[in-house]
Amino acid sequence: MFNIEFSGEFAAFFVFSAIMISGAVLMISLDKVVHMVVSMAAAFLGLAGMFVLLEAEFVAFVQVLIYAGAVSILMIFGIMMTKHQQGEREPVKPLHETLAAVGTLCLFGLLFYAIRSTAFPEPQPFQAAEDNTMAIGQLLYTGYVIPFELLSVLLTVAFIGAIVLAKKEAD
Repeated sequence: MFNIEFSGEFAAFFVFSAIMISGAVLMISLDKVVHMVVSMAAAFLGLAGMFVLLEAEFVAFVQVLIYAGAVSILMIFGIMMTKHQQGEREPVKPLHETLAAVGTLCLFGLLFYAIRSTAFPEPQPFQAAEDNTMAIGQLLYTGYVIPFELLSVLLTVAFIGAIVLAKKEAD
């Protein structure tokens, strides 16, 4: 039914998928926040590997630089600079865990059925730009200059708002 060609790219896809899935599952199941951040960074690194497989090197670089690097470090510093009180853990509720497992299996079955029964169109040959970064830059500063500038204003306002809120808490 499927004509699958086993190659290094095929193997890399499954390795990056395993990294992303295990990072995501560990992030929601671990107890310590620092361990959660490290698991989230692993999921981000797996996603960056997927972008490399898609020949989107610029997006992969930005993914590693901003998300796996800056966001993770920022979260760790935020955790280290705030006071944490060890609260009592909620008792384990086997009924909730069982319902969650059944719901997860039902969702998996539904998604599996939907993917298997969908007729996907034949993929068209993809022609990547000679220099992806230059093509992104030209498109960003010609066709999308207004949204780019609005985003910079929005980020500046959010940064100033965060400073004002932090200043209020300090006083």
